[in-house]
Amino acid sequence: MSGGGCSIVWFRRDLRVEDNPALAAGVRAGAVIAVFIYAPEEEGHYYPGRVSRWWLKQSLACLDSSLKSLGTSLITKRSTDSISSLLEVVKSTGATQLFFNHLYDPISLVRDHRTKEILTAQGISVRSFNADLLYEPWEVNDDEGHPFTTFSAFWEKCLSMPYDPEAPLLPPKRIISGDASRCPSDNLVFEDESEKGSNALLARAWSPGWSNADKALTTFVNGPLLEYSQNRRKADSATTSFLSPHLHFGEVSVRKVFHFVRIKQVLWANEGNKAGEESVNLFLKSIGLREYSRYMSFNHPYSHERPLLGHLRYFPWVVDEGYFKAWRQGRTGYPLVDAGMRELWATGWLHDRIRVVVSSFFVKVLQLPWRWGMKYFWDTLLDADLESDALGWQYISGTLPDGRELDRIDNPQFVGYKCDPHGEYVRRWLPELARLPTEWIHHPWNAPESVLDAAGIELGSNYPLPIVEIDSAKVRLEQALSQMWQNDAAARAAIENGMEEGHGDSADSPIAFPQAMHMEMDHAPIRNNPVIVTVRRYEDQMVPSMTSSLFRAEDEENSVDIRNSVVESRAEVPTDINVAEGHTRDTHDQAVMQTARTNATPHFNFAVGRRNSEDSTAESSSSTRERDGGVVPTWSPSSTNYSDQYVGDDNGIGTSSSYLQRHPQSHQLMNWQRLSQTG
Repeated sequence: MSGGGCSIVWFRRDLRVEDNPALAAGVRAGAVIAVFIYAPEEEGHYYPGRVSRWWLKQSLACLDSSLKSLGTSLITKRSTDSISSLLEVVKSTGATQLFFNHLYDPISLVRDHRTKEILTAQGISVRSFNADLLYEPWEVNDDEGHPFTTFSAFWEKCLSMPYDPEAPLLPPKRIISGDASRCPSDNLVFEDESEKGSNALLARAWSPGWSNADKALTTFVNGPLLEYSQNRRKADSATTSFLSPHLHFGEVSVRKVFHFVRIKQVLWANEGNKAGEESVNLFLKSIGLREYSRYMSFNHPYSHERPLLGHLRYFPWVVDEGYFKAWRQGRTGYPLVDAGMRELWATGWLHDRIRVVVSSFFVKVLQLPWRWGMKYFWDTLLDADLESDALGWQYISGTLPDGRELDRIDNPQFVGYKCDPHGEYVRRWLPELARLPTEWIHHPWNAPESVLDAAGIELGSNYPLPIVEIDSAKVRLEQALSQMWQNDAAARAAIENGMEEGHGDSADSPIAFPQAMHMEMDHAPIRNNPVIVTVRRYEDQMVPSMTSSLFRAEDEENSVDIRNSVVESRAEVPTDINVAEGHTRDTHDQAVMQTARTNATPHFNFAVGRRNSEDSTAESSSSTRERDGGVVPTWSPSSTNYSDQYVGDDNGIGTSSSYLQRHPQSHQLMNWQRLSQTG
C-alpha cells in the first residue's frame, strides 16, 4: 500500500513484538515502517563491546524474522546521527508519525528530547511510551514529591503504589507494512574477522531474541525460582535467571517478568509455600534494583562518572595500571577473584555474587578507581547495561547513601567457601589449581609445600602469589579513609573561609583512565532548532530541564547532528601494560581528565512501565511541575541531608554503613548538576 500517512516505529533497546507499546500504537495507527538505527558513536565512551555487539546482531535477526511473519520487515540504518537518519526515513517513506519507547540515560534523554523538537517542527507527530520500567522515575516520589535516595524506600513505594504496573500487551496479530521501497536497509557490521572465532563460542551458551527470552523466563519461573533464596549465592551452579541480557536489549519486558513472578507468588502463598514466597520477594528485589538504576540515572545523570556522596571525591585512589592488568587477566593470586575474571573474559558473563566479589576486591583491596572497573565491565559483559553498571560500582564504592561500608573488606578466601564451597567454580576456570584439595582451594598460599607439589602448583610461577595481602590492604584502606576525611574537612574549611566552591578543585573531575584510553571527545554544538511548546500528557516522557547544557554552546549550525567521539577515540581498556614494581598512590590532583559531556549514567544486572503512554509531541523544559497539560518538570533534585539507614541482607544495597554513621555530614548527596557540565 502507499507509504503516505504511515507511522515509523523506532526500535532501540526494545527488540520484541510482545508488550511493545510503541509497536502497538503504530499498528493501531495504520501502516508501519519498523526502523532500527545503529549509531554507536553517539554513545561516546560507551561504544558497545564485542559480546554486546554479538548479542545485538542475533537479536535484530530474530526481531526481523518475527516482523516478517506479521507482515513487514525491519529497516536497518547505519548512522552517526540518529535524528538525521530518522528525517531521511520520513522523507523517503512519507511517514507522518513517529513512535518510540523511553530510555533513561542522559545521552538518550537529550537525543529523544531533540528528536521530538526537530521532528515536530517538521510536522511529524511524535509519541513515546514506557516499555522498560514498572513505573516511570517521575511517578515514584516521597510524600513531599521528592525523589527517594535509598533503595529500600524507593522499592517499598513501588510495591505499595495504588495501581499495579500495566499487564503486558500481546503481540499484534498482523502488521500492515508501509511503503519502504525508497528506504533500503544498510548492512550493519557488528563484528570484524578477528572477533568471529570468539563470538562463535557464545552461541553454544546463549540464544538471543525475544522468543528465546520468553523461554528463558518460563524455564526460570518453573524451575530455579522456587529455591532462588537458598541457592542464589552459589556460583558453581545455574541458580539465577540469566535474564539480564534479555532485559537489557528489551527482548522481554520487565512488566511481563513482574506479572509472571507475581502469579507464582500468589500460587505459592495459597499453598503455604514459605520458601517459594521468600524466593519471589528476593527475586523481585533484583528487579527493583534494575528499576532503581534507571531511577538514579534519571535523577542523578552523572552517577556513571562521579560519586553521589561528596566526600568520596577526596578518596586517594591508587592509580596503578599494573594492578589493573593483573585484575583483568585473573592474576591477582586470589582464586575466586581470578576465576571470576577469567570467566568474564571467556564468556562475557558473571554470576551476580562473583561480580560483587571481583569489584569489591578492585575497590577495597587494590583501591583502583571504580570507574576503571565499571568501564571494563561495560566492554566485556554480555549484559552490559550502563545504568545497572554505575549503580553497582557506586554501591561497592560506598558512594550511595545506603551502599556498602567502604571500610569493610571481604576476604575472598572466606567468601569463596560461601559461594563455591566445593571449589568446583575455581577448578573450572583455573585448571592450574584443579588438583588442589578443597581444603586449600581458596587460599593456596597457606597450603603445605607437599600439598602444592602433589597438585603441581608452584606459587609465583604457574599461579601467582597474592598481589596484595588482605591485612596490609586493610591498613592501607584505613589510611586512605583518614586522608579522605582530612581532604574533605580542608575543603569544607576553605568554603567556610569564603573560597568559592568548585573553582579549581580537581577533585570534581574523575581520575583519568590509563594512557592507552583516549577519553577526549568532540564537543557538539547546540543546534538552532525551534522549541515547540505544546501540551504535555500525563504519561509522557519527562525531560530534564538541563538537557541543553549537556552540550557545550559553540557555533550554531543548521544541522541535527549529535556528534560524540568517533570509534577511534573511544575509551579502550589498556592491553599492553606491564606490572609496575612500585605501587604509588596518586590523588585526584595528580590525574585529572576532562569530563565526558554526554555520557550516560547506574552495572550490575542484579536480576537476571507504568501505564501505556498516550499522545505526546515535542516538549520544552521548565522548572514548573504540572501533571496535566503543563510544561515539563525540572530534572534537578535539590541537595538534601540523608540519614535514612536500614538493614538489608549481608551483601545487598541497603546495609547500614558504619563509617557514614561516624561521619554524619557525609550523608550530603552531591548535586553535581550545579557544577560545570563539561568538567
